[in-house]
Amino acid sequence: MIHPLQAGTVTRETFWLVGPVGKAVFYFLAALAVVLFLYGVYDRFARYAQGPDDAFARLDDLPGRVVSAASTVLSNRNQFDRDLYGGLMHTFIMWGFLTLLIGTTILGIDMDGYRLVTGLLGEEQSFFVGDFYLSYSLIMDALGFLFIVGLGMAIYRRHVVRTDRLWSRHTSLEDGTFVWVLFFLGVGGYLLEGLRILATGFPSFETVSFVGWFVADALRAAGVSESLATTLYPAAWWSHSLLALGFVAWVPYAKPFHMISSFANVVTRDEKAGVRLPGVPADAAPDEIGFTEVEDMSWRQRLDHDACTKCGRCSSVCPAKASGRPLDPRNVILDLKNYRESVDAGGETKDIVADGGTSVIDSRTMESCMSCMACMDACPVDIEHVPQFTEMNRRLTEMGEMDDNVQETMMDVFQQGNSFGDPERKRPDWVEKLDFEVPDARDGPVEYLWYVGDYPSYDERNRRVARSLATILEHSGVSYGILYEDEQNDGNDVRRVGEEGLYEMLAEDNAAAFEECEFEKLVCTDPHSYNTFENEYPELDGVEWNSDGEIDVHHYTQVVQELAQSGKIDLAGTELDYTVTYHDPCHLGRMNDEFEAPRDLIQRTGCTLDEMPRNRANSFCCGGGGGGLWMDFDEEPKPSEERLREALEDTDAGAGIEKFVVACPMCMTMYEDGRKTGNFEDRIEIVGLSELLAEAIESGGRATDSTTAAGTATADD
Repeated sequence: MIHPLQAGTVTRETFWLVGPVGKAVFYFLAALAVVLFLYGVYDRFARYAQGPDDAFARLDDLPGRVVSAASTVLSNRNQFDRDLYGGLMHTFIMWGFLTLLIGTTILGIDMDGYRLVTGLLGEEQSFFVGDFYLSYSLIMDALGFLFIVGLGMAIYRRHVVRTDRLWSRHTSLEDGTFVWVLFFLGVGGYLLEGLRILATGFPSFETVSFVGWFVADALRAAGVSESLATTLYPAAWWSHSLLALGFVAWVPYAKPFHMISSFANVVTRDEKAGVRLPGVPADAAPDEIGFTEVEDMSWRQRLDHDACTKCGRCSSVCPAKASGRPLDPRNVILDLKNYRESVDAGGETKDIVADGGTSVIDSRTMESCMSCMACMDACPVDIEHVPQFTEMNRRLTEMGEMDDNVQETMMDVFQQGNSFGDPERKRPDWVEKLDFEVPDARDGPVEYLWYVGDYPSYDERNRRVARSLATILEHSGVSYGILYEDEQNDGNDVRRVGEEGLYEMLAEDNAAAFEECEFEKLVCTDPHSYNTFENEYPELDGVEWNSDGEIDVHHYTQVVQELAQSGKIDLAGTELDYTVTYHDPCHLGRMNDEFEAPRDLIQRTGCTLDEMPRNRANSFCCGGGGGGLWMDFDEEPKPSEERLREALEDTDAGAGIEKFVVACPMCMTMYEDGRKTGNFEDRIEIVGLSELLAEAIESGGRATDSTTAAGTATADD
């Protein structure tokens, strides 16, 4: 057989030296591989369909979702987040793989479509010649080379550097096999190309295949003759083809399936997952609440499990894992996946979550979650860990296996409406040390209804935060008021520890109290309150949020920034001259994308802001979320201690940081505790942003309205 290149045609023959029988065998194996692939994909999605519907719409505006997901996946922007090396690596692999896949498809269209049709119509023709072939060869060689580079980077990271987050008790042979198979496919393709170029006498136009040409040169330099290359070519062709077809058949049954499931996961993501949690059906019996068996997992939660690539990004940012708590988000997702697959295969069933170590997930593991959503923010394929963790906490609650301290706190909330267990009548006691009267929003219309929250109302340290904010509002001259003893716990963390029924009761009570008042905006001291009022109360059936169906909810930093921008608070003359750092609260920053208002206010005070390495969406949780504030863990180091160490050692100013600024009462409590247990008391001061602003106002700021503050907050308690 004379190769078309030897006849001067600018092209190549795909089945050169394979022959008719070999070609028939190849097509049979290709068809078998495709059948196995399609059946495997069908079987996977059929199992998803067995799961109940998800609580939120996942397939609305499907075309728009697909376009958005394609933009996310093709740009690799999630992969680049906090990991430039990983982003480049994945981009090279993904785009190289897609290019090779598209190139193979184009070749198939030419051979089995265009040539066949033109042959039936008269004279067989091919578009795989001339300039098209040269362009094709250049692109395939360039992107194929990047494909190998990316895989080399992956192998180096996994097997040479041995990056910690890539290794866990779920690491298996298939993880390495997946990468090596792709690597050998890429290298084998170039070896095949080099043998062909050498065997056909180095056609001049094949210089466009620069990698293949280099391989051919290297083979010739190594002593491989044209005749030997011709002899070796069929064996190389079959080795490459069988490996490629085997990979196609393998995709739905092992880790390579993430190429499909990950994209499906991004398509069906809920933009507010974790920020708002799914409710419990009103008619659900106690033994139906939470994950009781595999059948309770929705189709999207099952897809979550299969989308996990074991990359460990969630594990590497989890504050619970970093502090030694028994939680690794990746392991929980993969444990659920393995159990589900075991049950599907006829394996033994057991409790999904329970106390005592006989279940799939141990109760202490779930209690460790701080609900900070760092895992979800870091996940490149949008796995929704927190909603699944909450389902398991709900199951623990229904079984009476809640942490003792949390159970006691829940009883306090149920009986007194607050997590401190103090009488409701003491909720407004914090106002007594102010030398002006805080208006009662129940007595008449106000512009701002201020929801103070549990910690600013009952905790002595956070009462100073409340008084500072009251001073700021009074100073600005705006119309505001509070609910006094009619205020109840917001329920945000109540819900996250699994007490859905108590959460719904609190939501109904608070919504009813708000409905009795006339106001324009609801302002919250606590980001936890802000999150649940903004994102969760409107979702509850039977809760009358207000007559219009919505309320304009703000965190106090957003309101004070508006007041400063409008001139109602003038801080132009203030120069506090502190060097400070700012901690982004999870519920304000990562969960609700408010990063700039607090920073703008800090800068208006004249302070020098020195950022910690982990800031904004990458902020490190204080440890108080998800009920963590109410639990006792033997942690080393505590998340709050680790964060204070970061402020003092990893910022540019280092030990020059004077104040650690927070905008969350729970963060205030955790960091004051961490300052003591970590022996940082003489090195740094924890201050609320409202306290910093009140000091700035007192030192030089002025109100532009005719109304001025009648007094300031005292700090003697």
